[in-house]
Amino acid sequence: MNRPYPQSIDLAGKLAIVIPVHNRSGFTRNCLEHLRNQTVRTFQTIVVDDGSVDGTAEMIQGDFPEVVLLHGNGSLWWTGATNLGVKVALGAGAAYILTLNDDTLPGPEFIENMMAAAARNPGALIGAFAVDAGTGRPVFGGDRMDWLTASAKDLLTDPTNPRMGLVEVTHYPGRGLLIPQEVFRRIGLFDSKYFPHYGADYDFTLRARRHAFPIFCNYSAVLGIYPEASGDAQNRKQKSAQNYYRHLFHIKGAANLKVFFWLAVRNCPKPLLPMCLPAGIARRIFGYLLDWVKEIYVNREKRDASYRSA
Repeated sequence: MNRPYPQSIDLAGKLAIVIPVHNRSGFTRNCLEHLRNQTVRTFQTIVVDDGSVDGTAEMIQGDFPEVVLLHGNGSLWWTGATNLGVKVALGAGAAYILTLNDDTLPGPEFIENMMAAAARNPGALIGAFAVDAGTGRPVFGGDRMDWLTASAKDLLTDPTNPRMGLVEVTHYPGRGLLIPQEVFRRIGLFDSKYFPHYGADYDFTLRARRHAFPIFCNYSAVLGIYPEASGDAQNRKQKSAQNYYRHLFHIKGAANLKVFFWLAVRNCPKPLLPMCLPAGIARRIFGYLLDWVKEIYVNREKRDASYRSA
């Protein structure tokens, strides 16, 4: 039986962690177990299960009774599910919201380091430093938007990046993002109308920055991730006409052209929009195709080399 809507939870002045989930019980279990091992435990985890049929809800109810479990019907996607959790947390008086994906592994001092950074930087949005959960290889340390070319500068490739402490960025993904409650009070929730799955986090953080809320990558807060677990990873890994179409048009396609259009229209400085839109559309249409051609060429070279050595 589903738990009742948690009208009575009290989060006054506390941190709420909001995790949207759907049919990934293994990932969800690992994430919740890592949250149990935090050096700081003054937080409430809220999981929004959007219609899972793999036993996710039953697993949480049986093995993680400390978790507040909310339910969707399978149509919320990332944005709607996250918004549902955020609304419950704000209604219960949470001072901070941490949006977290279930395919992440927060290190033992993750929450402690995030909250310490927040205490030193009131009003700032603070994102996690992402590393490969299997190898520890740095994967994401923030980037800065270049609207003229519709691209973002990866700060991990910047030789001036100290890779320590807080580094300011222009936007951030929501898979490990600490947000003060006043940000939601000022700019509203994630936009589920234009960005039901991808893009809502970037749109939200870009809006926040326009309202003078700074955004940082916290290199002291290490978050393990699985780079191949994203909704679009298989579209890029297994090249095909069908996956190319999904990459550009599916709700879980990372290069969704509609999502990019609205992200640019709503956030790009207006003088740069005539250059940004065609550049971004071209990157999305031709980027996949160029990678596909390179992949075919590399595979052919490997095959020819094996023939020559036989």
